[in-house]
Amino acid sequence: MKILVVEDDSRISSFLQKGLEEAGYNVRLAHDGYEARDLIQSESWDLFILDVMLPDIDGLQLAQIIRYKKIDTPVLMLSALGEAEDKIKALDIGADDYLVKPFHFPELLSRIKALRRRYELHYSKEQVIQIADLTVNIDKNTIERGGQEVFLSAKEFRLLVFLLENKNRIVTRTQILDTVWNTNMDTYTNVVDVYISYLRNKIDSQFAQKLIKTVKGRGYMITADA
Repeated sequence: MKILVVEDDSRISSFLQKGLEEAGYNVRLAHDGYEARDLIQSESWDLFILDVMLPDIDGLQLAQIIRYKKIDTPVLMLSALGEAEDKIKALDIGADDYLVKPFHFPELLSRIKALRRRYELHYSKEQVIQIADLTVNIDKNTIERGGQEVFLSAKEFRLLVFLLENKNRIVTRTQILDTVWNTNMDTYTNVVDVYISYLRNKIDSQFAQKLIKTVKGRGYMITADA
């Protein structure tokens, strides 16, 4: 397992890294929210362990970013705050578990194993998204339209999956940039239009039913409705 540990206390972070690596895990440390945010967006992880009290971007905000990005990796929060409302708040925004400091290390290992079992059970089935005669298998990275295989670049595939995850809903160019390109710079919105054009050529051009729609002044959506 590849674990990102976000903890600003060097004593605690060193303790966590040493113990988790001795248990056989691959551990990367981030010491503040900004560093963690960049690592969350640039690499794939099997587990996030987030301290709640961090400078700049705190652990709760990081958990919100993770879920906003539609990253389904388990999130374990660490905090000295042990009140019920603190735990409820963390779980409500997308955390999967909450461990109060100080804790016994064997308990942390037990929580990690339980989260991983739960995650693997939930995602053991193939992830297939379908609309009309378009089928996308996310696990196998395959696309079919009307029984014909469609080949996309990695970026085109991510764009198509994002549209399908929001099918029948309008997504703005800024939302697409944020999720697919990991940027919210409005100066890059033209690249979204270009890639939508690429997708239309590969997904819609040979079929009478057009799935990818432009909603003038608002963005794009994928829908089987007229």
